Amino acid sequence: MNKNDLTPAATILLFRDSPEGPKVLMVKRSKRPPFENLYVFPGGKVDDTDSRKEAASFCKSMTDEEASFQLNIESGGLAYWVAAIRESFEEVGILMAESESKKVGEDDSYNTLLESYRKKLNAGDILFHEILSKEDLSLSLDNMSPLSHWITPKIEAKRFNTRFFVASIPNYQNDEHDGKEITESIWITPEKALEKAESGEMQMIMPTLKNLESCCGFKSTDELIMAVKKISPKDKPSILPKFFKENGSWVGLLPGDEGYNDA
Repeated sequence: MNKNDLTPAATILLFRDSPEGPKVLMVKRSKRPPFENLYVFPGGKVDDTDSRKEAASFCKSMTDEEASFQLNIESGGLAYWVAAIRESFEEVGILMAESESKKVGEDDSYNTLLESYRKKLNAGDILFHEILSKEDLSLSLDNMSPLSHWITPKIEAKRFNTRFFVASIPNYQNDEHDGKEITESIWITPEKALEKAESGEMQMIMPTLKNLESCCGFKSTDELIMAVKKISPKDKPSILPKFFKENGSWVGLLPGDEGYNDA
């Protein structure tokens, strides 16, 4: 793959309420590249199946046109939303879906059934939309919103075109990381996560830090989601960090930083 090729990807910041304020689910990647041993959010590349009409049929509250508008692109936006939810289910077992008869994540026996589907999904024995069809589920998109758009710097061998989302989930939904791609998981306030990153206790990269910073200062998940939804898609610009060496050390710049256009 040419290093200038961008792989579409979706990442989701799952929030739930706590006495300390909204907490986000952060996961620690395994030692496999490109994100070895880093604390990030659940996510991964957009699969071909995420773009299929079968997957779109379970997005009852949103069309591709609406999803694309929110991402400030012409078409194909709904696949990013589907991918974010699918990756959440694959990696940490949280399924943002609903039905008229079930509350996903609340009933232990139903969670056991979903876990069996999850294992089959990760093994490639079933497709995500087939699970939704079998259980008569639709994806929960109303409590979810695009947060930011990051593009991997040109210095990296693998480059991603990543859409970050925020979502609010019920407190009874618990995570269970897969133990393969994800070795640890933690519910933490954005403020506390940034403290741990600064102290070196949790290793993070720039997009993770900046997305956490944008989620600080809210008293509830509803307040956070509503604030993000009020931001116009045009006010969520694409962010392409630039890196260069200065006196033997790497220096990173973001759009708007002095010298960015010259780097």
